[in-house]
Amino acid sequence: MATVHLRIGDLVWGKLGRYPPWPGKIVSPPKDLKKPRGKKCFFVKFFGTEDHAWIKVEQLKPYHPHKEEMIKINKGKRFQQAVDAVEEYLKKAKGKDQAHSDDKSKSDKGRKAAKPMKIIEEDDEDAFKGGSSDKEQTDSDPEPSSVRRLVAGTVSGFKWESSPVKDDPHFHHFLLSQSEKPASSMEPITKRLKIIEEDTRSTSIQAADSTAINGSITPTDKRIGFLGLGLMGSGVVSNLLKMGHVVTVWNRTAEKVQSKCDLFIQEGARLGRTPAEVVSMCDITFSCVSDPKAARDLVLGPSGVLQGIRPGKCYVEMSTVDPETIMELAQVITSRGGRFLEAPVSGSQQLSNDGMLVIVAAGDRSVYEDCSSCFQAMGKTSFFIGEAGNAARMMLIINMVQGSFMATIAEGLTLAQATGQSQQTFLDILCHGQMASTFVDQKCQNILQGNFKPDYYLKHIQKDLRLAISMGDSVNHPTPMAAAANEVYKRAKALDQSDNDMSAVYRAYIH
Repeated sequence: MATVHLRIGDLVWGKLGRYPPWPGKIVSPPKDLKKPRGKKCFFVKFFGTEDHAWIKVEQLKPYHPHKEEMIKINKGKRFQQAVDAVEEYLKKAKGKDQAHSDDKSKSDKGRKAAKPMKIIEEDDEDAFKGGSSDKEQTDSDPEPSSVRRLVAGTVSGFKWESSPVKDDPHFHHFLLSQSEKPASSMEPITKRLKIIEEDTRSTSIQAADSTAINGSITPTDKRIGFLGLGLMGSGVVSNLLKMGHVVTVWNRTAEKVQSKCDLFIQEGARLGRTPAEVVSMCDITFSCVSDPKAARDLVLGPSGVLQGIRPGKCYVEMSTVDPETIMELAQVITSRGGRFLEAPVSGSQQLSNDGMLVIVAAGDRSVYEDCSSCFQAMGKTSFFIGEAGNAARMMLIINMVQGSFMATIAEGLTLAQATGQSQQTFLDILCHGQMASTFVDQKCQNILQGNFKPDYYLKHIQKDLRLAISMGDSVNHPTPMAAAANEVYKRAKALDQSDNDMSAVYRAYIH
């Protein structure tokens, strides 16, 4: 094979697996990031996104010679935005070159032409030592954009060789079942980086805050049903419709059915009269309701889901409930020939609206794969973690930690006030330290402004704490921190804060 004359700084088209080519730039990898074993590849930062990846040399082509070819075979909006980002980058680079042309011509005299960078082998530890400094790399890297997704789908006419990931057709998802080796899936990775192995048995790994190269989503041709249009469900349905899915909706709260459903009907949704009717009309039906009782009633009640289940029908439970409820629902659905998946989500109303939820799924993996385009529309990443019940357990633990943390933050704010300290200064210090996060900043700012508009209901986080404590009891595991937090939330509920945001736990400390 002829040597590929590429080096750091070159603009390229990079192709990853079965996904379309995308414009990027070869950059130096972080010092603590190892090159995939046995791969002849370059580290590429893609335009129009925050994504990085190791791309094999045979999957790279120079940008300019192939620009027209790529533009002809890819007409997506986000693809065009990425190309525009390249042109803007080139325009800025050209301006810098002109401004410094005189100095450059002097410094270039006598300098030998740079040799193309050799393909880096696994044992070539010094390969990048002569690379650009951090400052140089920052100045020349593609500028980030607000584009959250890149175009996905098969691109005809693209002839590069590829090695499709047979065990993981959705590389933007984590697929972690108990039968897989967790060590190979959960190795520490650099923030904002994605490491994609294209070997047959590999599992994709993506940084939690990185965007996936999954772009303009090709919606499934399966008919989608959605039951429950609360804080989370409404955002999910909106994003499913925006991405071109055919959706039939139903809401369990009678007085809210008409107003909520009318909004989605205007956006192209269909209306089901009962859960049973929605299930019978659709191939995959999602539900997202408030608690275990509501989840059971939806399936087992009059005109419920179970009455519409037929062999092959898929039911996806997105509610955060206890594992016992999940096991019961899985049993009754599958007893009718249906296929069952649990897929609770981590996030808030805002993240739901933005399509940035984290989905934790378990159960029938083939259903998980059938839901791929739906999960892309509603979330930034998803996990598959094995048998039904595992996702419920994991989500209760996640929400237990989140609820306990929120109560501790509220306790800190009120203690600061009680000891004569500035609450704003407390927040400023917190947000410049190791615990800095969007969650801390937004919740604290809302508390200081007295804004408790629900983004995640206080009554729901208290329910999750209660279920997590019960789960701990079932395995004789102590949960004293969660138990203490639960009591604070119960006091807040007694103060009529149930329908406010979880941050209203603050009021339990000041009354």
